[in-house]
Amino acid sequence: DFSLTTFQIITKEYELFDFRKTEVPPLLLILDRSDDAITPLLNQWTYQAMVHELLGLNNNRIDLSRVPGISKDLREVVLSAENDEFYANNLYLNFGEIGTNIKNLMEDFQRKRPKGQQKLESISDMKAFVDNYPQFKKMSGTVSKHVTVVGELSRLVSERQLMEVSEVEQELACQNDHSSAQQSVRRLLQNPRLSELDAVRLVMLYALRYERHSSSILPSLMDELSRRGVSERHRRMVQSVVEYGGKRVRGSDLIALTDAVAITKQFFKGLKGVENVYTQHQPLLHDTLDQLIKGRLKDSQFPYLGASSLRDRPQDIIVFLIGGATYEEALTVYNLNRCTPGVRIVLGGSSIHNTKSFLEEVTLATAHGGDRPQGSGRHGNRR
Repeated sequence: DFSLTTFQIITKEYELFDFRKTEVPPLLLILDRSDDAITPLLNQWTYQAMVHELLGLNNNRIDLSRVPGISKDLREVVLSAENDEFYANNLYLNFGEIGTNIKNLMEDFQRKRPKGQQKLESISDMKAFVDNYPQFKKMSGTVSKHVTVVGELSRLVSERQLMEVSEVEQELACQNDHSSAQQSVRRLLQNPRLSELDAVRLVMLYALRYERHSSSILPSLMDELSRRGVSERHRRMVQSVVEYGGKRVRGSDLIALTDAVAITKQFFKGLKGVENVYTQHQPLLHDTLDQLIKGRLKDSQFPYLGASSLRDRPQDIIVFLIGGATYEEALTVYNLNRCTPGVRIVLGGSSIHNTKSFLEEVTLATAHGGDRPQGSGRHGNRR
């Protein structure tokens, strides 16, 4: 057992872990990715998460070499909160707010140039402005970089119709209306502009959400994927995701009945032509940490391993997600740290997933793991 082995190592090598003494010992919370297979499948709308989902972040680097018309000096860019103030200030903001912030920076520069001032009404206007002022690119490489990144994100959102896709994803993840959900998924699957990845993950979300529904239309949706020409590899992944994170495996109640009236669509409107949508979903990690901080976490689901029982409210919480964390969960931890005085939470994981890397994880886990006993997805332990 991973948690027991970790505890034995820490006990044996106690001098390595002999940090400053605190009134309440730090707590290590070990979780399993298979308990929440929905979060890594969702499109994201905050800057950092969106960049990783659509462009891919690898060691803080983004490969933009395939972006149409990209200049040589922007084929690979670095996004690091340590040395990029704009990124540090915006990585948790939604897409519309980021565009507005870039627009404000560029308008400040324009005000210093009384001649030839032009309106910046869209991301296309901003890109044209940067291209027309080489000296601006030289003076403000950071802004030029972010205009390029946001411009490419905007292009992909439009090309893949991700606002419409995201709306249905959120409906599947958060609401409990099977009739509406199946109609929405069918409608999108008939859209020829829907990418293969977006089509298959909609079916994955449906399969997880309505896994045991008496009127499930999963076989029909699988037939629709086949008619669309979705590869056999991707079609097989639908069942793999259910094997990895379905009801038989989960140690928690990932999908609770939700009153649809209580769900409010949140529109984030920024630049003209850019409208970010739908942030209803909260990762399971949010509820787990909230219950932990309030002292309501069930020992039956999260057995405590330590010298004594957990009596005091934890002050330092280290979360480690076996199977990988996501930037949406990083945002959850960021918000909890801001809103919970006296509690410090650190998030770690075996990797940071976007949808593509998560599906690779699922493929490896289901190919080598075989059938897991019921409830074995939970490695969660508190220490």
